[in-house]
Parts: sequence; structure tokens; C-alpha cells
Amino acid sequence: MRHVLSVLVENEPGVLSRVAGLFSGRGFNIESLNVGPTLEPGVSIMTITTIGDDHIVEQIVKQLRKLISVIKVVDLTSQKYVEREIVLLKVCAKDEYRAEILRIVDIFRCKVVDVSPDELTVEITGDQGKIKALINLLKRFGIKDFVRSGVVAMKRSMQLD
Repeated sequence: MRHVLSVLVENEPGVLSRVAGLFSGRGFNIESLNVGPTLEPGVSIMTITTIGDDHIVEQIVKQLRKLISVIKVVDLTSQKYVEREIVLLKVCAKDEYRAEILRIVDIFRCKVVDVSPDELTVEITGDQGKIKALINLLKRFGIKDFVRSGVVAMKRSMQLD
């Protein structure tokens, strides 16, 4: 099962390696990892995605909470949350296909961030399903390169049903 963990940490040297060490020590791979500052000085937030057994991830969460530099750990998997990822994708764009590629990019509400005579660089932001769908549509034109930011996630605000 896929798990998305939100980990609030003190921004100090070695925190990232200790957090990653908990995963590698249990034989789990980190699928994606994002770290960034929060509004509070000296505090960062990590968004970690991993695929694994619920029981093992629960043990990792307990071990994370024991680390001195970890302030809070939340497994968002069992909660309602918003998730986004950004991808930069370089696609072959010969003259005869350029208009079709631009229509697809428009439908997916992407941005063209760089243009050359034979390729376009596209920025897409969304959940993994949207990104996968765009990649599948653009594969036939030839994807030269792409980079992914990894997932960032946040618990949804309370909503009335």
C-alpha cells in the first residue's frame, strides 16, 4: 500500500540522513521525498511517499516520533488530503505535430516553459493520475527527458459532507 507521511522536523544537519536511515534499516524504499521550510523559522516539513506493509510503516512512524529533531509525524494515508507534484517534460515537437501537442497541453492546463525548433518543454502540476495520463498521451511524439519533484501533500481542511 502507498503511504504519504508528513514529517515536521527541526532544520538542522543530519536530520534527513537519520530519517532516511529508518527506512533503509527496515528495507523500505522512499518513493519520493520533498523537504521545505515552514512559516516557523528553523522548522522544515518533509513529505515522504513509500509503498509498503501497513504494519512496517506504522513501526517506522513510531521510530520517527522518537527522533529528537522530529516534531510531528502524520500518516496522511488514512485521512483526506491534497497531493500535488510538478513535472517538467521535454517532448519532440516537429512542425506537423506541434499544434496537436499544444492542444493536449492546453486540455491538461499545462504551461509551455521553453520552446526550440524541434521540441517543447512543458510544466504540469497535478496528482499522479493527471501526470500519468499526460505522459501516456505525449509518449507517441517522443519524450526526450523529464524530471519530477515528488509529491507534496497537506491534510484537507475540515469539510461538511
